[in-house]
Amino acid sequence: MAITLRAMRYFTTALRHGSIAGAAAALSVAPSAVAAAIDRIEAHFDLDLVRRQRSKGIGPTASGRIIAQRFERLLEDYEAIEAQGADLKSAPGGTLRIGYYAPVAPAFLPAILMTALPDPSAVELHLEECDNDAAQAGLLDGRYDLILFVSRDVLPSIAYDILIKAPAYALLPEAHPLAAKASVTMAEIAAGPLVVLNRPVASDYYRSVFAAGGSEIAVAAYANSTEMVRSLVGAGLGCAVLNMRPLTARSYGGDAVVARPISDPLPPLSLAIAYDATRPRRLVETVIRACRAQFADAARDRCIVTG
Repeated sequence: MAITLRAMRYFTTALRHGSIAGAAAALSVAPSAVAAAIDRIEAHFDLDLVRRQRSKGIGPTASGRIIAQRFERLLEDYEAIEAQGADLKSAPGGTLRIGYYAPVAPAFLPAILMTALPDPSAVELHLEECDNDAAQAGLLDGRYDLILFVSRDVLPSIAYDILIKAPAYALLPEAHPLAAKASVTMAEIAAGPLVVLNRPVASDYYRSVFAAGGSEIAVAAYANSTEMVRSLVGAGLGCAVLNMRPLTARSYGGDAVVARPISDPLPPLSLAIAYDATRPRRLVETVIRACRAQFADAARDRCIVTG
């Protein structure tokens, strides 16, 4: 028996809510109708697509996540046809899942999404911060529709576009002597205690740039979030080397911090975007275009520090 659009809608809604009862309430149908749709779809494919846990609701298996993603594309196409002449370039509704390994993504991603989505209420956004490996794995297994990540150690099966190359810069307390200079050197930075961003890819990169200059460093603290690094620097614990910066010169702690370019020739880190280009949903394509436009514009320089 063919799978109906109604069954697809019940199935994807149940997984989105993580609950058969929640989906039934959202769809204004009986829970038994949602449960029956899930059973029919599993029987059709002869696969376990849903994990059922009495106390925790339901969740997709790896196969279920892929099937749900394909169903959402079909439902989105159907809704576009039903619109009868609506502008196909307008951002459609649906669910958008973004994984990002970009510590300062909160500085630019909300603005990109608001630009790309004229009616944000029609889209259910799921934004998840993760490490570089998890972002790539999530794209491949269908957990994410698109990812923002650092283009180092990229898996061969992932095609990506570089959005921006971000040079390293020094982050200093406002009262630090180096803050009065137009630019600083790695040797000057290494002369004082350092606060190091201890995240995959980033930590290896920062160690390599100091090692390349032969600098001995004294680490005052390791922190696994950019904002904690900024707060420690603002409090005067030490200096840091980072690549992208938020659009504020104050930390969460309220202390002023100063960003200065580094005069040494250092390799940049590249922020990249990747998605399934074989048949992307229009919603994904709309956000991809907005990301490219954001970083092609002069406004991109607000996120980096140049000499």
